[in-house]
Amino acid sequence: MKPRVLQLNPILVPAINDQLASLYEVHKFFELKDPQAWLQAFGPGTQAVITGGHTGISRAMLEQLPQLKVVAVNGVGTDAVDLTYCRARGLPVTATLGALTEDVADLAIGLLIAVCRQLLPGDRFVRDGLWPRFPQPSAIPLARRFSGMHIGIVGLGRVGRAVATRASAFGCRISYTDLRAMSDAPYHFVPSLVELARAADALVLCAAADSAQGIVNAEVLQALGPEGYLINVARGRLVDEDALSEAIAHERIAGAGLDVFVDEPQVPLVLRGSDKVALQAHRASATWETRAAMGQMVLDSLAQALAGQRPAMSLTT
Repeated sequence: MKPRVLQLNPILVPAINDQLASLYEVHKFFELKDPQAWLQAFGPGTQAVITGGHTGISRAMLEQLPQLKVVAVNGVGTDAVDLTYCRARGLPVTATLGALTEDVADLAIGLLIAVCRQLLPGDRFVRDGLWPRFPQPSAIPLARRFSGMHIGIVGLGRVGRAVATRASAFGCRISYTDLRAMSDAPYHFVPSLVELARAADALVLCAAADSAQGIVNAEVLQALGPEGYLINVARGRLVDEDALSEAIAHERIAGAGLDVFVDEPQVPLVLRGSDKVALQAHRASATWETRAAMGQMVLDSLAQALAGQRPAMSLTT
């Protein structure tokens, strides 16, 4: 009999789904007509859970899965999982750390170039047929050069370092803030987020910081100033969205590129309506390459845990 696996989130790569189906008895929680009845009937015999970083798994559900051997998060966020409870239970919780790095860093740079060079307003200008009506060069305001900017990175982990590498290739000067200075990093450490914002042309948020909230507030945005840009590919709740909306509406900062938000999929109207903001629907890792790599890491975590081994990507055991 195949081990029973409860899947809380869809996986979009067919090849990964095929492998899951061939190896396990997979039950897709998001398709069940009566999830609670299923948990009562089949929860006791379930050995593995696959979930996403945003969905996680509640302690109440974990308690209904007494034979569980692994929670495999198909993502890097674990704040929606009760890690303390899982540690106490000796339950491995794995994440797909490292798989997302390159794509998230790519999108961070893409968003920054998009807002600096006004790519989205320029695209609409052409698509809407305005170019023949207003062919003069002054019809579109001059943009801001990205190359050579001073980039302030918030969180110099995997993604932060990948962003720094990419920005350095454009001749950008790099400073960063984190919980401490990184002795192996060749970049300038600034202990204060406000001071980093004041010095930088753009702030790029890369911090995992599951417990942080609203650290980019009105004071930080004021320090960033009317020529500064904010890019967020980390956590939506790192930004005070009311303060950001005010800063955009009153041109207190030059622009923003955002992939994540506080209350997804809800995005403040001011941000949606501004040409100074480039928006994405939490898709920094949404490439075939990354999602396939993430899926393979989930498969590996399940195989290792169900074989009685400590999963290589376990964060709790």
